[in-house]
Amino acid sequence: MVPLRNTGLKRPKLDWKFVQRFFSILKIIFPNWLNQNVLMFGTLLGVTLLVQLVIYQVGLIPSQFYSVLSQKNYSKFQELVLFAILLILLNSVVKSVEQYICSLLYVSWRKSLTEDLHRGYFWGRCYYTLSVLRKDIDNPDQRISQDAERLCKQLSTMASRFVISPFTVSYYTYQCFNSTGWIGVLCIFGYFFVGTIANKILMGPIVSTLIQQEKLEGDFRFKHMQIRVNAESAAFYRAGKVEHMRTDQRLQSLIHTQRSLMNAELWLYIGVNTFDYLGSILSYIVIAIPIFSGVYDGMTPGELSALVSKNAFVCIYLINCFTQLIDLSATVSDVAGYTHRIGELREVMGSSQVLRETYDFHSDGEFLNSSIETAFVLDQLSYKCPVSEELLVKDLSLKICQGSHLLLVGNTGTGKTSLLRVLNRLWEPSMGSVKMTTFFGPRGIIFLPQKPYLTDGTLREQVIYPLKDIYPAAGSADDERIKQYLELAGVSSLLKRTGGLDEQVDWNWYDVLSPGEMQRLCFARLFYLQPKYAVLDEATSALTEEAEAHMYRACKQLGMTLISLGHRSSLEKYHDVMLRLCGGGQWELTKLKRE
Repeated sequence: MVPLRNTGLKRPKLDWKFVQRFFSILKIIFPNWLNQNVLMFGTLLGVTLLVQLVIYQVGLIPSQFYSVLSQKNYSKFQELVLFAILLILLNSVVKSVEQYICSLLYVSWRKSLTEDLHRGYFWGRCYYTLSVLRKDIDNPDQRISQDAERLCKQLSTMASRFVISPFTVSYYTYQCFNSTGWIGVLCIFGYFFVGTIANKILMGPIVSTLIQQEKLEGDFRFKHMQIRVNAESAAFYRAGKVEHMRTDQRLQSLIHTQRSLMNAELWLYIGVNTFDYLGSILSYIVIAIPIFSGVYDGMTPGELSALVSKNAFVCIYLINCFTQLIDLSATVSDVAGYTHRIGELREVMGSSQVLRETYDFHSDGEFLNSSIETAFVLDQLSYKCPVSEELLVKDLSLKICQGSHLLLVGNTGTGKTSLLRVLNRLWEPSMGSVKMTTFFGPRGIIFLPQKPYLTDGTLREQVIYPLKDIYPAAGSADDERIKQYLELAGVSSLLKRTGGLDEQVDWNWYDVLSPGEMQRLCFARLFYLQPKYAVLDEATSALTEEAEAHMYRACKQLGMTLISLGHRSSLEKYHDVMLRLCGGGQWELTKLKRE
């Protein structure tokens, strides 16, 4: 089996850490006493109690039939049959309502838990930190979308059993004591204790193996997603055989772990089934104790049969209450596995937030005392790749001011894009400081990354991104403005291809648009947002020099100060200052002739 990734945490199991993580999740799905989830759970408790009341009445029916049939009382037999039918119908209705409420709880719990995870995941740039900078949390997307769903599903299936268990165990323990005395109760509780210890031992290896299985499931799914997203590039390489082999390797690792899990679960199932069937024999042994001790010697055979039937139901149902809890062993192990994965994710997101808050507060505080005509102030800045100890740039001091266009050049691997990451506070500097003295967004600063990002949605949502989820949707008054900038960027043909600004498209933008069209669409977005500063990371690499010139002139006409990263010498005429990264931490700054 593939070993668990070393996360610096103890091997997941049913321990105090599980309890802490489980109760932290309960606080999310039950935030206060007046919450909808609490009210639904209270309703489930009432319905489940009603179910148990009906079940108890149904369980007494056989003993009543014994009594009526032994007396050959036909009228009472008819009444008993009618009463039994009504009880069965009522039982069907209330059990269906119970299952319906459990389903509602599952949906509501999933909503609460997933939204809480989303808040942590999308707060600041935590999604970037987890996906790029930190590798100790595998597949955060799977933990949020799949593990949270499975946890809530399993909890909903267990809810009705756990919520009623204290009541049923207490009531039937009392009834069993009245029927068999303390010896019968002691036998049943002792049997349950032994079964619980055995199942706890058998569940131990299942939790950690389940966590490993979920990790490999995520890796296997990610591999297929990687092929789907990069299908064309792989096809140009004729890489089908290689990708087939590597995908099968991930499948083999997954299957191997699944088999290990099944082997561990086999012994658990053997223990559970043995406990179930031995329990049925134990119920008759418990009932036999008062019979053979002579407690009921004065009864007729008919009365004794009715009494045995009633006492058998009480003892069997008490054992069944414990048996149901033991049967949940596999479900509990699943819950423990998902709880550890989700709890671990929440803990890491929380620690990332603390680091991020400290860094952001420091930068924002310095913004208050800075000139609004300056975008960035770099003071003795040194930075490196998070996975390396070698400095990319050392002691860089620079002030980027409005109206002074900066061109960033250098060989591959010298830290050009890394500098933009530091400026955008995606990476923290190793030494020195970075002061971002303007805000992000329209009339502030906008970054165009090297790889164009296109969201899902309409053409309007592409152009105004990322404003869609922050500000009210741009109304028809903005239509002409959007069309104007689509025309300026050279992609007005998209209006016809999409059917209009607000028509939903059923295709993937990355599959339909060429690299050049994607870059042009990102420039239309930039024109619409009209920031004071535009940071362009090889944003015209897929365009001709003529198209590139058009885009840069348009940016300057719209009043943007450009901070560009590129390799073409043709870019120099649009900038005033050139920062060349020379490698080995060295850099040089030179002035350029104006256009």
